[in-house]
Amino acid sequence: MEHLMDVLSKSRLLPILTIQKREEVENLSKLADVLAKEGLPILEITLRTPFGLEALDYLRDRGLYVGAGTIRTLEHAKEAVARGASFLVSPAYSNDIALFAREHNIPYLPGVLTPQEVELALSRGLSILKFFPAEPFQGSKVLAMYAEVMPEARFLPTGGINEKNLAAYCSLPNVIACGGSWLLKGSYETICQNIRKAKAIVNSLAHG
Repeated sequence: MEHLMDVLSKSRLLPILTIQKREEVENLSKLADVLAKEGLPILEITLRTPFGLEALDYLRDRGLYVGAGTIRTLEHAKEAVARGASFLVSPAYSNDIALFAREHNIPYLPGVLTPQEVELALSRGLSILKFFPAEPFQGSKVLAMYAEVMPEARFLPTGGINEKNLAAYCSLPNVIACGGSWLLKGSYETICQNIRKAKAIVNSLAHG
C-alpha cells in the first residue's frame, strides 16, 4: 500500500467520519464504494464514540486507506492498529503514541498549534502534522508564517475546514491536504457532490 504522504499528496483531502450509531457501521460498505468511485480512497475514523473501533474492523478489507483519529491514549493506539488502522491521528502530541507508531512503522499525525509544538514533533522525526483546530486560530495565516520559518514541516489542517476556506489552506506550500467532516455530510448523492466540489477547488489551484 502507498505511503500516507503519497496518498495525501494525490488526494489533497482527508474525509473524517465519526460513527454515532451502530447502524452506521453496517452502512459503511456503501460509503466505501462512494469514496472509491469518486477517487478518494482514504478515510479517517475517529474514536470519539465506541463504534469507531467496530468501523475499523468493518473497513479493514474494503480497499481504503483507513486511519484512526482522536487517538489520545497508548491503549487506543494499540487497539486501533490491531483493528486494522493504517495511520494514527491525535488532537495533540503524545510521546507514548509516537514511540509506539515508530516501533510498528505506522504513520502518526499529532495535533500541533504553537511553534514549540511544531518543533517538538519535528524533533521526533514526524513528517506530517495535524494543525488543529485550524479555523478558530486563523490557521491559514499561521501556516503561511510557518512556511517561512519551518519550511520542512508539512501540515494537515482540520477543524472548521469547508469548501469556502479550502482554497486558502490548500494554496499554501506547506499544506499537504485538508481534513474535515464536511465532505461526508448528507446523503450519498450529496457526499459525491461535496467531494467533487472540493476536488474541483483543489484542481483549480494546481492548474491556476
